[in-house]
Amino acid sequence: MNGATSAARRRGVVYHVDASYFVFRAYYSMPPDMVDGDGNATHALYGFARFLADLLESARPERIGVAFDESLRSETSFRHAIYPAYKANREPPPPDLERQFALCREFCRLLGLAEFASDAYEADDIIGTLAHRARSAGLANVLVTRDKDLSQLVRDGDVFWDVVGNVRYAYHDIGERFGASPERIADFLALTGDAVDNIPGVPGIGKKTAAQLLAEFRSLDDLYDNLERVPTLKLRGAAGVAARLREHRDCAYLARRLTGIVCDVPISATLDDLKPRSPDRDGLTRFFDTQGFGSLLRRQVERIAAAAQEPATN
Repeated sequence: MNGATSAARRRGVVYHVDASYFVFRAYYSMPPDMVDGDGNATHALYGFARFLADLLESARPERIGVAFDESLRSETSFRHAIYPAYKANREPPPPDLERQFALCREFCRLLGLAEFASDAYEADDIIGTLAHRARSAGLANVLVTRDKDLSQLVRDGDVFWDVVGNVRYAYHDIGERFGASPERIADFLALTGDAVDNIPGVPGIGKKTAAQLLAEFRSLDDLYDNLERVPTLKLRGAAGVAARLREHRDCAYLARRLTGIVCDVPISATLDDLKPRSPDRDGLTRFFDTQGFGSLLRRQVERIAAAAQEPATN
């Protein structure tokens, strides 16, 4: 894993932050009694701001994009048009969380960072598009997230960085960690389903069986093109697995349309737009005053602003 990180640094790196995960994490882990002068909750904003400031101080990225989910509900997503029950199991977000999401985006802009959101595509799709462009330009990607879905974007030289667990996964680590190689993750999830997003898979196909199938077949298409081979595999209940796959073929392919990350979202930003700009110090001071934030975060942002004037090391 360390070797992959070093190779990525030599090639040039683009950091992609899955912002929504870290906002949610802060909302449910920070003390909820943090409020501004008007009594509005600020704990998710503060937790996210500390996370982002820590990331900028430790990594000093020369290119970074911060992707948000514009709608915390799924109704505007193209996936919802495909499957209306997509994410229907999720409770509506509390109003104070939606408010803090908007403030997190404002904080990114004041820091001089490129932030993105779409009402049709998810943060994963935005990250997928920017990562694809970076790779085409010969740059490596660091995916700052804990979301297994994003592991499908990892290619040789890239890094999946679980900041919370302080673990970095290179391309060849993904299969052991998530059950399938990056190219097969979307197929893996199509077979098993994804309860988090309310995506049904093939009934009776669990993670172990899906991993065994995708070790034998290159893709979901290859599996279904050679379905007659499944009963001959050294697989527990192989004949029953083949029957379930045959019966639920449409369900598997519907799920595959939902689990795959889109890599051609219409984003006008260039890779140069991902280079951090100098923070708006006056704007940040007013922002911190309004939110009632103390000296700790202010000093940290001042260090980031000063470091922005120095040449980046990666």
